Amino acid sequence: MSSNVIVAGNGKMRPEVLARSAGAFYLLAVVAAVAKEFLAPVRLGFVDFAIPVACYATVMCLLYSLLRPLSRKLTVAALAFGLAGLVIEPLRWHPGGMNVAMVLHGLYSLQMGFLLARTRTVPLFAGAAMMTAGLVWLGYLSIPLARAVFPWNTAVGLVGESIPMVWLLVMGVKETQVNEQMGVMQ
Repeated sequence: MSSNVIVAGNGKMRPEVLARSAGAFYLLAVVAAVAKEFLAPVRLGFVDFAIPVACYATVMCLLYSLLRPLSRKLTVAALAFGLAGLVIEPLRWHPGGMNVAMVLHGLYSLQMGFLLARTRTVPLFAGAAMMTAGLVWLGYLSIPLARAVFPWNTAVGLVGESIPMVWLLVMGVKETQVNEQMGVMQ
């Protein structure tokens, strides 16, 4: 396989590769998390946590690289919220019962959903689905609300996140569309 299939002439990873890789790592993160929660008869300690978190951190970095040209400030803020949530999650920091990691993940999802909705390289519904997930995760700000709607909030949040990730994995983005959009934005 030629390296120009993965890397563009400017030395950066092609948008198509970034998009499909983000979708693939999201799928790996979900499979690893589900296996950890429901299928693994034995707890493996740090490994239980490390695999899904490493995969999701990779998704965040790939989406950052893909969407950075739309808004550098917003992608940096989203990445910061997302990575902070991943760092806080194993600490189980729940002041007053509020899941801080989920709230941070909600801020990440809301911002990434906005960026995905703003881009013309994926359908509007994919970004809207991610924003919906973000709003669901922000529901963890209200402990009574989060408890009252559990497990439906988790289901809606996971579906909302999965829609754009499956789109990116299966459909990807076309480099010509990305280049056209970046030309319009400059």
